[in-house]
Amino acid sequence: MPDQMMITCPLKDELQTCALGAALAALAGPGDVIALYGDLGAGKTTLTRGLIRALMRDDEDVPSPTYTLVQVYEGPAFPVWHFDLYRLETPDDLRELGWDETQAGLAVIEWPNKAGRFLPEWRLDVTLEFDGDRRQARLEAKGKDWQTRLNEFR
Repeated sequence: MPDQMMITCPLKDELQTCALGAALAALAGPGDVIALYGDLGAGKTTLTRGLIRALMRDDEDVPSPTYTLVQVYEGPAFPVWHFDLYRLETPDDLRELGWDETQAGLAVIEWPNKAGRFLPEWRLDVTLEFDGDRRQARLEAKGKDWQTRLNEFR
C-alpha cells in the first residue's frame, strides 16, 4: 500500500461541507479518484455538490445518483463522474456504468467499498463522520501525488 497522510477537518454545517468540496475541487484533476466514506446522511452528496459546483457553475443541479448509480457532468476542463454505488450489486456492474471512461475526468465515488477490485490504489479517501452534533471529515492521501496536494491544502 502506498504512503498515507491524513488531515481532519471539523464541519459545523452543510455550508462548511460544501466549502470543503469546493476546496477539494481546486486540488482535483483528470484521472483522479475521490472515494467518499460515511453512513447514510453523513454528507457525501453535500460535499460532492460543493465540489461539482466549484468546477462547473455555482447553481449546477447536483442530485444524489442513488437510483441512477452515476451522473456525469461535462465541465469546462474535464468531466466529473459522480457515482453512488450503494445499490450496486457486483463490482463487475461498474463496467456498464462507464467506469473505464472515467480516466479522462474526475471520479467521485460514494460507497467506494462496493467497487471492489476496481477502486484504484492511488486516490483520496474522504471519511465523513457525524457524532451527535459534531461533524468532521478525514482526508487520507493514498499515494505520493495526493500527499503533495494535501500538504498544499493544509
